[in-house]
Amino acid sequence: MIKVSVMYPNSSDVKFDIDYYCNTHMPMVAELLGDALKDSAVDYGMAGGAPGEAPAFVAMGHMTYESVEAFQKAFGPNAKQILSDLPNFTDAQPVIQISEIKL
Repeated sequence: MIKVSVMYPNSSDVKFDIDYYCNTHMPMVAELLGDALKDSAVDYGMAGGAPGEAPAFVAMGHMTYESVEAFQKAFGPNAKQILSDLPNFTDAQPVIQISEIKL
């Protein structure tokens, strides 16, 4: 199993509409990617590691797939539609990481 994490860096002036992300964007992504998407979760940053420190990421979306190939096959044909929705909820440039789930 793999996890695709889409992380949105935080800054003092970042725009991020968490309600839109959770209630519109992620359901759209789930519908477009269909059965290839096994699970998803959203993290909304609260704080950094030190007292008073801002979180490094304003939000993160995590999606689980059987394999990198399954993700690529599902995402590829839908990439344009998914990516074109980003300005509707953020002005942050997302950082994407694909990880193998070990536990």
